[in-house]
Amino acid sequence: MCGAFSFFDAAGKGEVNMYDVVIIGAGVSGSAIARELSRYDANVCVLEKAEDVCCGTSKANSAIIHAGYDCEPGSLMAKLNVEGNAMMTELARDLDVPFERIGSLVVCTDEAARGGLEELLEKGKKNGVPDLRIIERDELVKMEPNISDEAVAALYAPSAGIVCPFTLNIALAENANVNGVEFRFNTEVFAIRKMGDHFELETGNGTIESKCVVNAAGVYADVFHNMLSSHPIHITPRKGEYYLLDKSAGAHVHHTIFMLPTKMGKGILVSPTVHGNLLVGPTATDQEDREGNNTTREGLADVAAKSALTVKNVPLRSVITSFAGLRAHEDHHEFIIREVPDCEGFIDVAGIESPGLSSCPAIGKMAADIVEKKYGFAKKEHFIATRKGVLNPAKLSMEERNELIRKSPAYGNIICRCETISEGEILDAIHRPLGAKSLDGIKRRTRAGMGRCQAGFCSPRVMEILAREVPGVTMENVTKAGGASKLIVGIDKDAYDTMPENAERAAKSAD
Repeated sequence: MCGAFSFFDAAGKGEVNMYDVVIIGAGVSGSAIARELSRYDANVCVLEKAEDVCCGTSKANSAIIHAGYDCEPGSLMAKLNVEGNAMMTELARDLDVPFERIGSLVVCTDEAARGGLEELLEKGKKNGVPDLRIIERDELVKMEPNISDEAVAALYAPSAGIVCPFTLNIALAENANVNGVEFRFNTEVFAIRKMGDHFELETGNGTIESKCVVNAAGVYADVFHNMLSSHPIHITPRKGEYYLLDKSAGAHVHHTIFMLPTKMGKGILVSPTVHGNLLVGPTATDQEDREGNNTTREGLADVAAKSALTVKNVPLRSVITSFAGLRAHEDHHEFIIREVPDCEGFIDVAGIESPGLSSCPAIGKMAADIVEKKYGFAKKEHFIATRKGVLNPAKLSMEERNELIRKSPAYGNIICRCETISEGEILDAIHRPLGAKSLDGIKRRTRAGMGRCQAGFCSPRVMEILAREVPGVTMENVTKAGGASKLIVGIDKDAYDTMPENAERAAKSAD
């Protein structure tokens, strides 16, 4: 018994008096660590303050798998970036995650700055990045007809790629869960105490005990570290603002286009996405607010102006949404992945900013190896290494699709017209491991609501499905993203229940 709560392991074996490992944070790093630890016979639990996985930094980033040429040689960032990049093909295949190696171009627009490309090339070679080379303007224009007229040369990295960050995070978490890792959502950690050979974590849902704690809390990782260590670390939330353009603009460039980087990062990029959109951004603004992910007029104006320095005629009239994300910038611009020297059993996974998404497979393995070597967990005999995502009928032949609809008519009922997402896909998203419970949960798993109308058409239908399918969810308390983000205020329940379609649905449920 932990505090006033009983906990049960994912396999239903019985009450868990103390976890072997608690991971704080269900972002892409925490979920990658959870998956790696799920290879072992250990009671592992992930605590997440939000209502779902992928609700922090992991949901709002550039969706880039970096090649690894701009990290400082010899740094942990450089090592894990290159390792993670190399692991991504197999991981994406095993977990059914959209991933493409489209390559990246770092564009030089001033002959006097060409030395910056040479420096990146040398860094990349030292870091072990394959097939890097500098290309001249003639070849660059053939590769990218919309490149700036001022472009003189570029560093070409064919190993760079693009990925769906939502699907990657969700897939890692689902696979960990299937292999026995417990996830506890809406469970914010407020305090951690070292109690001899274990830890007590005070949460919004009572006290949880664990022999080991892995701190993968993103922009809050320094807060938890500093509760236990006399050697403080400091993380600054660094905001990046983006434009997302319609699929009609998705072919404006064919590679990820970067500016020459500065001390604030890789600058404004222009890149296709794996789903056919065009992404432009981010800015880099340091702030104190760890929840301040609002966009600003100034930030988006900066994105528009600087993107034009490398790519001409970016069709910003095709913008369908803008968003901002926060990066966990550690003062020394380095990943911190280690057992805290003055707090045995507390493992930091902190300062995971770009290239954190690219590095996540290697981060997961490194952190899990630290834990496993310390505690000597036995490997499972039957680890499930693969996972299938939400079934997408668009990938089927017409004959296969017709047969699917015949067997499951919900796949023939289109809910999201912009992205052509069916009711069957939404039902799959709800009822699969760690299923969706909110509009954003559905959106990240199926793309319903991510199209041109940005959920203007499909939201009411998705809400109806959530209210029908998720235990404890009604139309009155459906949320956009958990917590207080309800969408309906002051519903007339009697009027709603007596609407013909709802009365019919209620009657069928009763039967």
